[in-house]
Amino acid sequence: MTAARSVPWPTEGLSFGGDYSPEQWPREVWDEDVRLMREAGVNLVTVGVFSWALLERSPGEFTWSWLDEVLDLLHANGIAVDLATPTAAPPNWLLTAHPEVLPVDATERRERPGGRLGWCPASPVFREHALRIVDALADRYGRHPAVRLWHVSNELGGGNARCFCEVSAADFRRWLRARYPDVDAANAAWGTAFWGHTYTSFEEVSPPRGVGGAPNPGLALDFERYSSDALLAHYTAERDAIERHSDVPVTTNFMVGAGSHVVDYAGWAEHVAIPANDHYTLVDDPDRAEDLAASADRMRGIARGRTPWLLMEHSTGGPSWQQRNRAKEPGELIRNSLAHVARGSDGALFFQWRASTAGAEQFHSAMVPHAGTRTRVWREVCALGRALEALAPVQGAPVEAARVAIVVDEASGWALQAGLKPHRGLRYGHEVRAWHTAFWRRQVTTDVVPLDADLSGYDVVVLPTLFVVDAALAARISAVVDRGATLLVTYASGIVDETARVLPGGYPGAFRDVLGVWAEEFVPLQRDQHARLDDGTLVTDWAEDLVVEDADVVLRHVDGPLAGRPAVTRRAAGGGAWYVSAMLEQDGVQRIVDRVVEERAVPRTVTAPPGLEAVRRVRDDGSGVLFLLNHRDDDVTVVASGTDLLDGSGQGPETVVPAGGVRVLLEAVTA
Repeated sequence: MTAARSVPWPTEGLSFGGDYSPEQWPREVWDEDVRLMREAGVNLVTVGVFSWALLERSPGEFTWSWLDEVLDLLHANGIAVDLATPTAAPPNWLLTAHPEVLPVDATERRERPGGRLGWCPASPVFREHALRIVDALADRYGRHPAVRLWHVSNELGGGNARCFCEVSAADFRRWLRARYPDVDAANAAWGTAFWGHTYTSFEEVSPPRGVGGAPNPGLALDFERYSSDALLAHYTAERDAIERHSDVPVTTNFMVGAGSHVVDYAGWAEHVAIPANDHYTLVDDPDRAEDLAASADRMRGIARGRTPWLLMEHSTGGPSWQQRNRAKEPGELIRNSLAHVARGSDGALFFQWRASTAGAEQFHSAMVPHAGTRTRVWREVCALGRALEALAPVQGAPVEAARVAIVVDEASGWALQAGLKPHRGLRYGHEVRAWHTAFWRRQVTTDVVPLDADLSGYDVVVLPTLFVVDAALAARISAVVDRGATLLVTYASGIVDETARVLPGGYPGAFRDVLGVWAEEFVPLQRDQHARLDDGTLVTDWAEDLVVEDADVVLRHVDGPLAGRPAVTRRAAGGGAWYVSAMLEQDGVQRIVDRVVEERAVPRTVTAPPGLEAVRRVRDDGSGVLFLLNHRDDDVTVVASGTDLLDGSGQGPETVVPAGGVRVLLEAVTA
């Protein structure tokens, strides 16, 4: 069944293009741009992201002529526009006249002009100026035929995720009054009696300022929630201003990965017409292809199947903001793009169209590199355009239903990594990636879903370091086991409630009964310390001293501080309730996943060695579109049949996927 689509997609077929900044170039370059866009097959470009200072040279004085010409030119050439509000980059005249709109960091130092998103989300002064330009922009272009999507600001929170100024402090207090009936309820939730921090009124509450200290965990978690809501309020204010003039869908670009995020994207998703994401691989990540898959699967979970999502930004080669930026290998550009499409994106857009010659990101890769069209990158860009055109049959088709879910939550990431903890080096995304990787290496489709997702259709549910758990979720997880599914819970899960209070009675407090074990003490391993389990698995960083009450011991420590003690257990309830109390090396995680996949007969999309990625999208007529992406250095042969949409060849009963290559098979309709 095609995913429910409540809004029109901005393009016919899959979307292809990227950020376009014609204002950076002389007028004569524009004609060359649209000619090259047509050559490459571009059908959607984002325009205007950083154009505020050019559109409004002084308050209320607008200059539209250049943007009029750009939109008309693109429309005449059949290229749709994702028109951005320019509020990511406030003009210098605004920052000079009103420096109070600049954000303040936790040390109470006001940021200086020159960066991105240099504004406080709670600032009424900034809101007034921002809504003036947005209202004027939407009034002028709300019915322009080129505009097929609206794009609010840019990567909201990527530079102004938290502001600690007095305006934000006052807004935080307002937020707290709406959350708690009175200050005593806040005191009770946060346990402020500790260290004598009891508040007698909300006016005494400040954001958790300072660095390296020990803020109250409950207050700190609420400030993270508030900061997400403050940015969301700004987004919705801009969206509402647009919708007064236009019925074109409105979105903004998320920055979804496997770890903790600057805002609660799952909570934001219902406010965007088309969920959109920016994703960049990191040079120091040895499993970049898997990182991409985890991000895309999480984005699909955030979209909740109500619509396809859109890859708004990624790179043709190296970005410019890492310590050592890495050029992509031949074929990697196409492989990365189609991996996002395989996992639910109905397009692939880049930052940016033409490489800038000046400015902070002058060495960021682009669809048209500095060396122009005589380059391998340009040839691959054109090849990708042809591929996306050939993949039109996949548009709107959902990813095949998964039988495995990994449950993630922003509050757990925020709470786990803030303040004083037994191991302050733990990172929330570590276990998310570890368990997702293990299923990915076995070609098992996995949904990465938010906390409130419906879990009833999954045979296996994984909770990786789900640190914050309320009573309602604990009951839902028990129901997962009661109906016969397999539960996998890792260390540092179920430790605190929604107010960041520790659940007493032994860790993991919320899941003790369903797992049949409890830990009396955390045992963080020290730097360069490790231990081994009786199957040879290496343990680093984290372990727990487990007491087994109603479970079988699967693996024990054979050395280290917990020699002889249980490390991995399984309670014989439902499909099995596993507890992994230590940080295992990837091979150890893989062995557990392999056993669970075999026990539950979880189907693999194909059977292949690790590094061959396989995902299926299912069309209305029941036919599958099977994406086979080979991230290995050798050819891989799999049992699969169909017509390769990329080259028209018939494949099967076996299909060879060349090293570094991609095949996309349109399979026959199954009965």
